[in-house]
Amino acid sequence: MRDEMEEDAMTNQLLQEMHGAVLVLTMNRPEARNALTGEMTAALVEALEAAAGDAAVRAVVLTGAGGAFCAGGDVKAFSRGAGMDASREERTAGLRGRMEASRLLHQMPKPTIAAIPGAAAGAGLSLALACDFRICATTAKLTTAFAKVGLSGDFGGTWLMTQILGTAKARELYLLSPVLMGEEAQAIGLVTKVVEPEQVAGAALELAGQLAEGPTATLGRMKANLNAAAAGQGIEEVMDLEAENHTISMETADHREAAKAFVEKRKPVFSGA
Repeated sequence: MRDEMEEDAMTNQLLQEMHGAVLVLTMNRPEARNALTGEMTAALVEALEAAAGDAAVRAVVLTGAGGAFCAGGDVKAFSRGAGMDASREERTAGLRGRMEASRLLHQMPKPTIAAIPGAAAGAGLSLALACDFRICATTAKLTTAFAKVGLSGDFGGTWLMTQILGTAKARELYLLSPVLMGEEAQAIGLVTKVVEPEQVAGAALELAGQLAEGPTATLGRMKANLNAAAAGQGIEEVMDLEAENHTISMETADHREAAKAFVEKRKPVFSGA
């Protein structure tokens, strides 16, 4: 399945590499700070869809080439009126399809990590927010950016930032569009961990490797519970889902292994099933 994934989704604008059970996806337009294109986002959606269903992939890292994470949409292309020949309905549908990348990062039943070596702006920041964890360089600059280019925002960023930071802070960061350095972003809870630029890739892979050694299917159910709560479902609905997912988890090989390891006073070896 891995070969098929690479053949279908590979483009020079999106690189894929397996590190054990960790899939690393690298946005690869360094000359444009990895600004998104239709080709890149189509490949990203395809790769994430494949990864979500591939048992060999137990964690996903999203990063960017050349020292940046992703500058968001290609403003130079916007200035040329690229894509404006299509109808509004066609453009809306096309954008919504590309935005599936954020939903997949947020909802896929396995951990996702954004490795942010540099600039993350606009839709690029939204993609980072869609991940479960964000490892960020101290020198990275993070900004919503949309207000500065006369756009209202896409790729789920308004919902994601509101969930992470709350309504008031999300409004501040969207309407005023300040630029935050890595440590500032960590101080308000926008990123998980801040490291020196040269340590970002290693720290992200270390965390991803740790998660990939965990009970992958159960972590996916845990994400489903958390996502239901974040989506505003009431406590009774979330408790119903918890009860179902917990009962299913009790039937798994990973739970049996964990229980056995506890009795034997050793570290469990999870298969992900």
